[in-house]
Amino acid sequence: MNPVFIDTNILVYAVDKDAGSKHEKAKVILRPFFTEDIYPAISTQVLHEFASCLYRWKFSDEKVSTLVAPLRYWNIISNDWTLFNSGLAIKKRFQTSFWDGLIIAAAIASGAKEIWSEDFNSGQDYDGVTAVNPFEK
Repeated sequence: MNPVFIDTNILVYAVDKDAGSKHEKAKVILRPFFTEDIYPAISTQVLHEFASCLYRWKFSDEKVSTLVAPLRYWNIISNDWTLFNSGLAIKKRFQTSFWDGLIIAAAIASGAKEIWSEDFNSGQDYDGVTAVNPFEK
């Protein structure tokens, strides 16, 4: 399996029981990363966005910790000055939002071949990282 970068929306759907078929699909998509020795990449931005969403849903600190803790084994890319500058360049080059530029920069920094998200143009190559909408599979 090629290394992948997981965007926030995949994690959110896996928890959001009101997301219908996306909830079920997200659980299937993520299952190998929790049951096998396969570790995708995420960024500190993804961790922050995921936790923020859980808090908006009024989850307790304990529940947030329980849901986020297993992600510590994944390849976590820190948003540092280099990534910030890369994100700005990607934002400009691909005409993305600032936040999406940071996600793409983190995916590139992780060495991932794919970004799994529904927020990007599926099939588009972003400097060697291809956007994949796993809900379309």
